[in-house]
Formats: sequence, structure tokens, C-alpha cells
Amino acid sequence: KKTNTPFSRISKDQKVDERLASNAFVPYDYAQKAHEDLIVTRGKGFTKEKNKKKRGSYRGGYIDVEGKKGIKFD
Repeated sequence: KKTNTPFSRISKDQKVDERLASNAFVPYDYAQKAHEDLIVTRGKGFTKEKNKKKRGSYRGGYIDVEGKKGIKFD
């Protein structure tokens, strides 16, 4: 009898780059401040609060313009 396996487009032995293996949140200054402001807002009010933050002048933290976070593929 064949065992049931979930459908997957990639094989189990496929190697994954360690930089892409995790989808974990990596905080940086501006994103962390926005997260702290918006985490307390639930439901319909979230979109309103988010848009208010986008309209206002920037008062967040340091924006890293030197960091190269791109991944070059062969």
C-alpha cells in the first residue's frame, strides 16, 4: 500500500539557500516602531490607523540605505 504524502511542487531533497529557508520577521528600526504602534489595533480600525500613519510626516527610526539586502541568483 502506498503512503499518502501531501502535494508539493518541489522534491524533498531540494537544497534551499539558508537566507531563504526562514520566513521569520527580522525587525529593523522603522518597522519595529510601526509594529509596536499597530499591534494594539484590531479589526476595522487597523486600516484607518495604518493610513493615518502613512499620511503623517515620518517620525520613525533610522532607515538603512547602506544595507544591501538583495540576494543575487545565478
